Amino acid sequence: MGHRRDFEIAFVGLKPGVHEYNYEIDDKFFEAFQQQDFRHCSAKIKLSLDKKNSFMLLKFEIGGTLEVTCDRCNNDLPLELWDEFNMTVKMVEDAELMNDQEDDPDVYYIGRNESHLDVANWIYEFINLSIPMQKVCGYENADGPNCNPAALKMLRHMEPDPEQDEPKESNPIWKGLEQFRDLKDKGKK
Repeated sequence: MGHRRDFEIAFVGLKPGVHEYNYEIDDKFFEAFQQQDFRHCSAKIKLSLDKKNSFMLLKFEIGGTLEVTCDRCNNDLPLELWDEFNMTVKMVEDAELMNDQEDDPDVYYIGRNESHLDVANWIYEFINLSIPMQKVCGYENADGPNCNPAALKMLRHMEPDPEQDEPKESNPIWKGLEQFRDLKDKGKK
């Protein structure tokens, strides 16, 4: 539990203005969450917290690397992480009600009596959002340095033959059906 406290910011004693926090994230951080689609995470998070009177502006800058599985060839694929995310944290009387009613995912409410802000869930979410939806080795011609040549060869082998896409004239299943081809157009006239 002590590891999770590293992500709690005691904002009550902070003076108004910008405060910086730096976090180093590895696979151990994700143990408290569900199983991930990546491994070997080495990320650095720079958090700038701009404290105002009744709200805080948070800017998360994410950089680092992790490893995913290629969607095309199933090989390990290293990915570079870089992204920025902003959050606005507002202090209100009924935070739970306000969070339920808020449509903007970049706005979060906390109670006026709160003293700490836990940023672990946001870091988890923002790292996951930094990973592209489609994870492939080579973007244009599928021959990236991490591609599995055997898998790519098998995929090329499984591609349909363009000559087989053309319907054969001698197929008996179509015999007699050609008379109904233009029936829809004739009914509209």
